[in-house]
Amino acid sequence: MKDMIDVLELLTSQHDEVDQLIEQIESGDGDRAALFADLADKLAAHATVEEKIFYPAAMEQQTSEMLHEAVEEHLAIKRLIADLLELDPRDLDDQDEFEAKISLLKEQVSHHAREEEEGKLFPLLRTLMSEDERAALGNEVMAMFELVIEEEPRRQVPSETAEAAPLPRL
Repeated sequence: MKDMIDVLELLTSQHDEVDQLIEQIESGDGDRAALFADLADKLAAHATVEEKIFYPAAMEQQTSEMLHEAVEEHLAIKRLIADLLELDPRDLDDQDEFEAKISLLKEQVSHHAREEEEGKLFPLLRTLMSEDERAALGNEVMAMFELVIEEEPRRQVPSETAEAAPLPRL
């Protein structure tokens, strides 16, 4: 039988990966343009799986407001990514703006992932969903993430900045 991964653990590990990439970009170690492309792809794929699989599965009376706030936070993050995609961190004219937007992205991602999701939503979902439900959801989220990440999902972000992703109604 395939290994089962709890969806909350999976999403938290993706948050950790994103934090590490942001730190690498901020430290100036390595090719910032390549690191940002990787970061943008991971954030775009992560948002996609949350919006299409995780949030609809987590929609309950107790989570509805949090999930609607979460897709609004995703929208703000996507707008920043779209702006950053237009900048070249190697171009001296773009460097200050790039660094300022990366700093803002770091703040928004940290607030969304660490405070809202890990701090409020995930503990609630541990009480609302069984281990088996979280494991099944984890495998579904992982499978979709692996498909989406191959398609350079950052390229779709600019077309996703008009409005927040739709969520199912209760």
